[in-house]
Amino acid sequence: MVVCVCNAIRERDVRQAARDGAVSACQAYRALGCQAKCGQCVPFARAIIDQERAAA
Repeated sequence: MVVCVCNAIRERDVRQAARDGAVSACQAYRALGCQAKCGQCVPFARAIIDQERAAA
């Protein structure tokens, strides 16, 4: 599933960034070499990161 259309970031990318230590959407995006543009994806990215942190 695509999380961020602006940057073509997929859910699996955000999950991997969270597993690699990102604790916020901004950190995950930086780890992927980009940044949020319009911001509509940030709540979804946060939820994915929270799920990964809870499962760890």
